[in-house]
Formats: sequence, C-alpha cells, structure tokens
Amino acid sequence: MTSAGAPERSGTTRGGGTLYRGDLGMWSWVAHRITGVLTFFFLFTHVLDTALVRVSPNAYDAVIETYKNPVVNLFEVGLVGAVLYHALNGIRVMLVDFWEKGAKYQRVMLWTVLAVWVVVMIPGFYFMMERTISNLVGGH
Repeated sequence: MTSAGAPERSGTTRGGGTLYRGDLGMWSWVAHRITGVLTFFFLFTHVLDTALVRVSPNAYDAVIETYKNPVVNLFEVGLVGAVLYHALNGIRVMLVDFWEKGAKYQRVMLWTVLAVWVVVMIPGFYFMMERTISNLVGGH
C-alpha cells in the first residue's frame, strides 16, 4: 500500500517516479507536439526573413542565398514531412474527438496516417532532393 492507501502496482515505479512505457498513441501525441512547434518556428523565421526585404533588400538577398545549400534542402524536406504529419495526424485527432467511433478506430487511423505519410514523402523526398543531388555529383 502507498501512503495514500492505494495498492502499489508492481513494475510501475522507477526511482520514486512513475514509469510510463507509452504506446503508439503516446508517440503520435509527442510527434504531433514536436511537429507543431517546428512548424511554428519555421513560420516565425519565415516572417522575419521576409520582413528583411523592406529593411534591406541586399540583406534579404544574402539571407536567401544562404538557403541555397544541400543542408537547408534537407531541412526543407524535414519541414514538409513535419507539416504533412501534423496535418494528417490533426485530421485523425479531430476524428477521434468528434466521430463517435473515433476512439475505437484510432489505432487503425494512426497506421493509415503513417502509411499515407510514407507514400507521399517518398516521391516528395525524391523531387525535393533531385536538383541538390544532381548539383552535388556534377550535374546541372
């Protein structure tokens, strides 16, 4: 028994704190929050760098020029992946909340979201990285 009078469950505590092993639903929640924050910071940065055009067109051009490198292109692919996951999972969350059978099918809907994400991201990655890879190996 705990000090509050509730029976202790074996295997649920570690070092005095609770041990939550989480399942796919927890990880989708974490990914949804992370992708939301990343999208917010991208939009914030985008507003700031676009505002530079009014302050100093030369500074704006310099900033835009720094974006034309392979590392930033990989970040752009990551951004598209984050926005796509956030949007698809957001639809799933709305269905779970507002559809009477949503909770029953939430796991199936999550696997559907992940499958659609992969199906869209594979060609998306190819088309977004095609020019960068071509430039890196000596193409035009």
